[in-house]
Amino acid sequence: MDVRVTVEVVTRGQWGAAAPRCRETLKYPAQRVVKHHTALLHCGGIQECMDQLIHIQRMHMQDRNFDDIGYNFLIGGDCTVYEGRGWGVVGAHTKGNNHNSLAIAFMGNFNNESPSPAALSSVKQLLQCGVSQGHLHPELILLGDRDLRDTECPGERLYAALKHLKFP
Repeated sequence: MDVRVTVEVVTRGQWGAAAPRCRETLKYPAQRVVKHHTALLHCGGIQECMDQLIHIQRMHMQDRNFDDIGYNFLIGGDCTVYEGRGWGVVGAHTKGNNHNSLAIAFMGNFNNESPSPAALSSVKQLLQCGVSQGHLHPELILLGDRDLRDTECPGERLYAALKHLKFP
């Protein structure tokens, strides 16, 4: 029996996303998931996180000239999953690695702060959902941004926690 796992996601429409300039389809299923942190302040509630999402999208589109927010999904400090570009869309997160991966960003700065167990659980549920719905390869590879380029991202504490994230 094929069981489809679902996870509650705050959609682009719910958080007030601007329309993307264009969208490029990702080759299915994505082989890799790249973890990031936004390196901004922690957001604790849904309204605070939605305000931060609007800020991130504006920064990505105006300052970095991206077509949209760079990440496919974001995890708020409230452990809520927020839709960025969503499933099946090429992101703008790890130059040279965007066409075979999805990006999940934790909202906050995780150089000195650790992600909560609930936030890690939200990511695990999102990954299980992606696999069950055919968006992610069942033998996906989890990476930190620093595994693919010279950066501190996703922060020391988040990177250490990701090593212990068991999947599936």
